[in-house]
Amino acid sequence: MKNIFYVLILLVFLNASFAKENHVIANVPEASGICYSKHSDTLFVANDEGRVYELSLEGKILRKKRLGDYDLEGVACDDKKAQLYFAVEGSDNILVVKQKTLKVIKKIKINREYKGRTLLVKDKKRGLEGITMDDKYFYLSNQSERKYPRKDPSVIVKIDRISKKKADIKGIIDHKQLDISGLAIHDGYLYMVSDTDNNLIKYDIQRDNVVSVKELPDFAQEGVTFDDLGYIYFADDNGRVLKYLKTDLI
Repeated sequence: MKNIFYVLILLVFLNASFAKENHVIANVPEASGICYSKHSDTLFVANDEGRVYELSLEGKILRKKRLGDYDLEGVACDDKKAQLYFAVEGSDNILVVKQKTLKVIKKIKINREYKGRTLLVKDKKRGLEGITMDDKYFYLSNQSERKYPRKDPSVIVKIDRISKKKADIKGIIDHKQLDISGLAIHDGYLYMVSDTDNNLIKYDIQRDNVVSVKELPDFAQEGVTFDDLGYIYFADDNGRVLKYLKTDLI
């Protein structure tokens, strides 16, 4: 009996070590987006089946709630308003949710047309995939394996954050990268993850150019975010949340 007890303890230790070595801090089904909230010092993870999870920075699931029949493909944290903004694939909506109660406040419809062209192409393979924000704009990525100005471009669109029921595209970022599935703004730079190329791209918005492209470990990148302690987190569509030291990847 004592031997069985020691074996169980060893297995728990080995599993914990394996998870740490592989940077997995939590299991979240179909994790499709992630953001860090300074307001609560926690992570919020979007799920393809309309669920949101709140996690501690160590990966403990604190809350989870189904928001509705939505294909959530990205989430941004607004610390000033204590709100969450979800990119909803298929409907071209931004879903606005109160952080404290996880209650849906409203939906913002996005006008897909920009200067006579449809930029947010949507079908079974393409649609909204990532969202982040600064003080002036929402930034949304449209997942695609084609580059602008082709018919179904992989660009990031800037949406005015003025609160209204329908939002227009105010500009585009033609980053010339493929299949952008997650976005985050950190230290004044826009970071993107490419699911096709397994890359982390650092982009200077002011100078409108790519600063660096770093190869990531091979997993299904669907979201990226940073905390204030020097860590970077990824949502993995295979059902995981991963955590790395920022200095190990950037």
